[in-house]
Amino acid sequence: MPQTFLITGASRGIGRRLAEILLARGDRVIATVREAGALNDLKEEAGGRLTVLELDVRDHAAVDALIGGLGRPVDVLINNAGVIGPERSSTLDMDFEGFADTLAVNTLAPLKVAQAALPALEKAERPRIITISSWMGSHAGTGSDRIAYRASKAAVNRVMQGLAADVRPRGIAVLMMHPGWVRTDMGGGNATLSVGESAAGIIAVADALTLNQTGRFLNYSGQAMDW
Repeated sequence: MPQTFLITGASRGIGRRLAEILLARGDRVIATVREAGALNDLKEEAGGRLTVLELDVRDHAAVDALIGGLGRPVDVLINNAGVIGPERSSTLDMDFEGFADTLAVNTLAPLKVAQAALPALEKAERPRIITISSWMGSHAGTGSDRIAYRASKAAVNRVMQGLAADVRPRGIAVLMMHPGWVRTDMGGGNATLSVGESAAGIIAVADALTLNQTGRFLNYSGQAMDW
């Protein structure tokens, strides 16, 4: 049975490939993009199954208006929009304005989008929230590069773990996912996974997600990640 997926940051990379795979198998996709026209080619092929919303996830009022006003069931929310953070991002030389923006996009926005999407999710039979995180947010790692990014992903993991507990009584499962090291603008050309491999894995995990797994941190193949 076709499902409806809401995907943030769907104009390129993993987000776009998620939309492509889901549309190809017959699902409906609501995709947020920052630039109008970013998915026009997909929209022409989707036969009305793709809705594109121009949205900057930093804009909470716009999130409330566009996501909160959907008025139809959403089976799966995938919080995919993200930024790598400022060039100066070490504990000894930090672009603090860039750090704040990284937290706004990677940590605060996923929670705001999830809150706005709750009415639509509660209309679905088996609602799920997937937030794309990263192994770089794991406290088990010792890397000190890209501290703003690492901190934002560690923070969103904790926020989503709390959300999982709060929405479990509503029947909504919440999962944090490491997409793998993916060949995107963010991951770089030396990454080990193609965008298609990562996206296909994320969708498979989302399809299988139940309340028994809520609050967990998994990778794209369903393996547990260290916190």
